[in-house]
Amino acid sequence: MILHADLKKLILLLILLNGLVAFSQTTPKQIPAIRTSLPVKIDGLINEEAWKQAPIITGMVEMRPTAGRAENEKNKTEVYLVYDDEAVYFGGILHENNKDSISTQLSGRDGIGVNDFIGVVFDTYQDKINGLGFYVTPLNEQFDIKYTIGMSNNGEDISWNAVYSTATKMTENGWSFEMRIPYSALRFSKLKLQNWNMHIIRRRVKTGQQFSWNPIDPTKFGFMNQSGLWTGLQDLKPPLRLSFSPYFSIYEARNPNINKKWKTSVNGGMDVKYGISDGFTMDMTLIPDFGQVQSDNQVLNLSPFEVRFNENRPFFNEGVELFNRANLFYSRRIGGLPIHYYDAYGMIGVNDSILKNPLQSKLINATKISGRTKKRLGLGFFNAITKPQYATVDNGNGGKYDLQTDPLTNYNIVVIDQGLKNNSRVTLINTNVWRSGKDYDANVTAIDWDLYDNKVDWNIWGQVNHSQLTGYPAAGKSQGGNLYNLYAGKFRGRFNFFVNRFFADDKYDQGDMGYFTNNNYITHGLFLSYKWVKPGSFYNNIFLNLNANYTQHYVPRSYENSRVNFNFNSQLKNLWSVNINSSVQPYRNDFYEPRLPGRVVKMPAAWQKSFNLNSNGAKKYSIFLQFAHNRLKKYNTNSISFGIGNNYRFNDRLSISLNHFLSFNDRDFGFAYITDNADSVIMSLRKRRTAENIFNVKYNFNNKMALTFRLRHYWSKVTYSDFMNLQADGNTESIAVATKDPNINVNLFNIDMNYTWQFGPGSFINVNWKTASEQYDQLVLRQYYDNLKQTFNTPQQVTFSVKVIYYLDYLSLKGRGKKEKSL
Repeated sequence: MILHADLKKLILLLILLNGLVAFSQTTPKQIPAIRTSLPVKIDGLINEEAWKQAPIITGMVEMRPTAGRAENEKNKTEVYLVYDDEAVYFGGILHENNKDSISTQLSGRDGIGVNDFIGVVFDTYQDKINGLGFYVTPLNEQFDIKYTIGMSNNGEDISWNAVYSTATKMTENGWSFEMRIPYSALRFSKLKLQNWNMHIIRRRVKTGQQFSWNPIDPTKFGFMNQSGLWTGLQDLKPPLRLSFSPYFSIYEARNPNINKKWKTSVNGGMDVKYGISDGFTMDMTLIPDFGQVQSDNQVLNLSPFEVRFNENRPFFNEGVELFNRANLFYSRRIGGLPIHYYDAYGMIGVNDSILKNPLQSKLINATKISGRTKKRLGLGFFNAITKPQYATVDNGNGGKYDLQTDPLTNYNIVVIDQGLKNNSRVTLINTNVWRSGKDYDANVTAIDWDLYDNKVDWNIWGQVNHSQLTGYPAAGKSQGGNLYNLYAGKFRGRFNFFVNRFFADDKYDQGDMGYFTNNNYITHGLFLSYKWVKPGSFYNNIFLNLNANYTQHYVPRSYENSRVNFNFNSQLKNLWSVNINSSVQPYRNDFYEPRLPGRVVKMPAAWQKSFNLNSNGAKKYSIFLQFAHNRLKKYNTNSISFGIGNNYRFNDRLSISLNHFLSFNDRDFGFAYITDNADSVIMSLRKRRTAENIFNVKYNFNNKMALTFRLRHYWSKVTYSDFMNLQADGNTESIAVATKDPNINVNLFNIDMNYTWQFGPGSFINVNWKTASEQYDQLVLRQYYDNLKQTFNTPQQVTFSVKVIYYLDYLSLKGRGKKEKSL
């Protein structure tokens, strides 16, 4: 009873705190939809008669930095919306004090940069969860965003692309724009009369202001659930949405590790987009070519877990919000490292040697089908197939043979997502990896939910997963495991919090389709945050949070680790941003650093702190600074990292950036090696030096044509000393002589240079040049400049390619055919 009473007091206190600072509820703004039969010429001039039929949409409200403040009359926004049988038309005039107050930069398609912009966001099914945003900058560059809401899948998908038309005009007192959004770029129902939720968003970079038509309360969770209404759209007929993007590419490549000759390859394939119904779309890529995507930022990884890389392939970024539910989909698994890549070196004979062992499997095709019904039922289907991969082996007698490193593999995802009231949802998702032959198959099923109360104040979200590996660890056997994540919290008002519990047993594994580090844990956590969203004497906003967690090993049940972390974020009046972070971690039992199952090492207590500073990005010169320090008292460990980034915009066309990152780790305690008989783990103190330099140049010839150049050099060396044998209880004892020398020196070098010309809507010519080299040795006495010089002397892999993508819309082709026939 005492505990129950204390709990009630705590809940009452939190409610009172929230009530003192919460904004009042507002009724969404509405604007009637006007149908026009008059033509609109997309030239950026608001002079057509069609615009005069529509009411002026004005009265924009500041989102940041001063939420709720009315727009200044001198810089007011006046926009219009009309529609006809084929498209939505959005246009208007954005007033400014003078032309110099407009912030512009040629950034290319989807490159927002430091541009002012205007855009409209539609939630056509009014689920208050999903939205499509269409934006344009003063220099007539487009970017589009797919929005979602939810604690387990929250964000903006800038990789989503639509084909629409825009035009802008600059004047001495502002700029004007016109936008035509064809219905093929939208999804909506077949209802005779319908309303759409809508946002109109404007940004003014030099003042740090962003505005919305319907007020957006920063103390309320969500964006799409705070939209206005566009009412009374009638007799909309969803068009046949069918488009093709065939491509042709040619590559000239030289790999000095295989031979010094140039190899030519010619490729062709196609992306297809088909609107199955008004709400569902199929995307398919046939014989895809991703050879021109940016090179990965490879690093020397000393941790027991794999490095997670960004997905740079457009097909796997765009429109995947349904497939990302429950965090089961790591798209880099598809066409990634063959499962027997490392095994190959132990499968060959004594006199054999591997001539070629590809790091990636070849993707044959991939298909996505996704959409949502008018009853807010979302359905998704994803399938991809990769072909078998082989290593080429020299048998030592002048002959060669192939060794399979990856079988024919099918990747599959099925999602059922039911939207509920108050932005809530429940999702069922299944991922499956099927491999031909004797290799094991993997299946994971999850139920994922995100539930809110009527005012979207309180939230309960989480997931329950089950994994099943068939034919693992041996043929005829299987392994099943379970995981769950539970959260409950409050997200309205200036004070927010949530509590969580995570669990995964020792058999759970989602690593065949998703990113996965470890299982076998139980974690309890607490997150508290407080925010100041109204500008003060020196700041525009301040966000504070304190979080803590406590983790136990599940089998055998024992203490694993705990951490308390404090974080401070603020945007200052001069539009600089500051972040300060500090965390304390008591001693922990690390079950992963030893690299041998069943072993544990007692890691000493640690204290970390970091500082980040970013200047106003709207200035010609901007800079960011970062500093971090990690301290382990037991071994007198000091780890310091420092970063500085410089960016300079010479004009709207040309910008350069140079980023430096340095880290100095002295007496860092960690894994060294496993003895040859695999029964002893050797730990040590490590001295590590790491330097990374990234140089970028971007020149935009116009808003359709750009040249980018990116150079990255990464160097890291590790010197091991003070070797220790790991004992059964997790403690260590010094050893006199090490049986191995694990010292390592790594140089990684990349150049990515790309010329892009958008010669038509959705159509591109890309010319790409890549250079890459890597060097692994034990020459840890070399200094940075010696390593850099050696990098240039290392044989480099070079690739030159040209790729042409041509966008074909079925309705345009059909209309063109009819026109030619009539002539």
